[in-house]
Amino acid sequence: MSSEEGVRVAAPNRFVERLRDGPPIVGDGGMGALVTSAVPRLRTPEEANLRAPEAVVSLHVGFIRAGAELIETNTFGANRRKLATHYLEDDFERINSDGVKLAREAREVTGRDVFVAGSIGPLGDVGGAPEERGELFAEQASILEGRGADLFMLETFFDLDELVVAVDAVRRVSSLPIVALMTFENEAETLAGVSARVFAERVRGLGVSALGANHGAGLQAALRAVEQMGDGTPLAALPNIGLASMAGRRVIYPHATPEYFAEFAAHARRLGAKIIGGCCGTTPAEIAAIRGAIDAALEPRAPLVFRERELPALVDERPQETTLARMLREGEWVVSVQLDPPLGGSNAGMLEVAQALKETGAAHFVDINDNPRARARMSGIMSSVAIERTVGLETIPHQTPRDTTISGLESLLLGAHAEGVRNILAVTGDPPEEGDYPGAGGVYQVDAIGLVQIIDRLNRGEDFHGRAIDAPTHFFPGVAVNPTADDLELEHRRFEQKLESGARFAMTQPLFDLRYLDEFVDRHGGASPIPLLLGVWPLTSHQLAVRMHNEVPGIVIPEPVQRALLDAGPRAAEVGREIARELLEQARDRVAGVYVIAPFRRPLGVLDFLG
Repeated sequence: MSSEEGVRVAAPNRFVERLRDGPPIVGDGGMGALVTSAVPRLRTPEEANLRAPEAVVSLHVGFIRAGAELIETNTFGANRRKLATHYLEDDFERINSDGVKLAREAREVTGRDVFVAGSIGPLGDVGGAPEERGELFAEQASILEGRGADLFMLETFFDLDELVVAVDAVRRVSSLPIVALMTFENEAETLAGVSARVFAERVRGLGVSALGANHGAGLQAALRAVEQMGDGTPLAALPNIGLASMAGRRVIYPHATPEYFAEFAAHARRLGAKIIGGCCGTTPAEIAAIRGAIDAALEPRAPLVFRERELPALVDERPQETTLARMLREGEWVVSVQLDPPLGGSNAGMLEVAQALKETGAAHFVDINDNPRARARMSGIMSSVAIERTVGLETIPHQTPRDTTISGLESLLLGAHAEGVRNILAVTGDPPEEGDYPGAGGVYQVDAIGLVQIIDRLNRGEDFHGRAIDAPTHFFPGVAVNPTADDLELEHRRFEQKLESGARFAMTQPLFDLRYLDEFVDRHGGASPIPLLLGVWPLTSHQLAVRMHNEVPGIVIPEPVQRALLDAGPRAAEVGREIARELLEQARDRVAGVYVIAPFRRPLGVLDFLG
């Protein structure tokens, strides 16, 4: 060990010499998937090391007899943090130790000379500083080496920074060879947007014995990634059998023929791969096909051609400023009307309201809620598309990440953009617990801040993971702010984060006392950094005011307003409009405009207020 660096220096060993001088090493297949199929009710595949050791040995033996010269321990997800999520942290040492023991036992049973690779996978979403994460990798590697692993397979990583942390951590505690593998999609990029070429350039300097692709989108994706990794370090290709699907609770893999795997092995060998095997879905049958292709020095039957997608010529679409963006830039007073999308399958009533607003000139825009109160309605995006296409009135659809994954959000946004919708208000959305389905939970892969970041990246011509899209978008993104929030410190911090993420305008929660607004903007030097649209709600009854104040998060209706509505009796709706008009007039020198909430189930009643 170098006392200066505290890093163990790898000495030449049999595995490294074989990589350098021998024919390709045949790896094993999808151990985790097969274990899960063989042993029911496992909390995690690694639990089989304790509950069904004979099944683990049997699977190892099957791969060895099929021709594998390298088998991986059943320890891919056996770091302490991942095991803790399955209440197995107390068995951490035993699961890893037995993982190596069972692989060595399979080697002894067959009498074959095979390498035992200690399998280490990514940590998952466990948080923590790189040093903390490194300790988890080092801890697992120490046990695997101590029990007799010949090398380490750091596999199925998609975050390059995490892989680098893992390599460095393992190297601090061991001099065994390391094979570093990432998982790539069809375009030779990880889900995080890291290209195979960038991966190879960075990892090659870390002193690994081999690098390559495993898991991923299938055989062709692995070959494409390996082709881009270049020369200089032995390469490895161990892909999934293909894209999996679900049948009930079972994971189903494609029925790839042995000939297909033999052809894959021939191409991988020609590309310089020195370790060739499989991952999820691959069985001893596919490994036997790889073995046969290597032993016969099989040449590919057809050239390997990676066809670029043939795209139609893209129109040079120059970004056109939305009417909202122009009015805010030029300081014109903005009026929008907020509508709830329909509860049913017809948008006729909504279009009628939008048409009336356009014809009277009472409002410049309509902003459309996205499933308010977490109750399923017509999509706010689809409603906006219908209004802009049919009525010709510009919209500001709200979009929440509550109900949709990141890819789903990107899909919705790209479709909306193609249909001409440009303004988007990113909102967190009402809690799922308020909706129709007791016990329901939200998706929330990102919050409203993350949604603004998605929009900003699409505007830059890339997806959330940094991968290029075919054409950039030109959205004008806005955000919600709540000057009456219970935790104003948190609200201000989140507003700052929204600004940093690319927000261009903001819409407040409905306000009934401008002191809240004044106190909010005072925190920003007396003026908002981006244009504000004030939420104005002409309340129609004392009962409505009391219910909103007490039951709806984020709504504060001051006692004087509630009292005025109560005292008004049958004139409550008229008094509500008067209060809202006074608020609107007082706000003209404070904000860039207003949005007015239309009366529930009587949206055309908003014309009484705007007229």
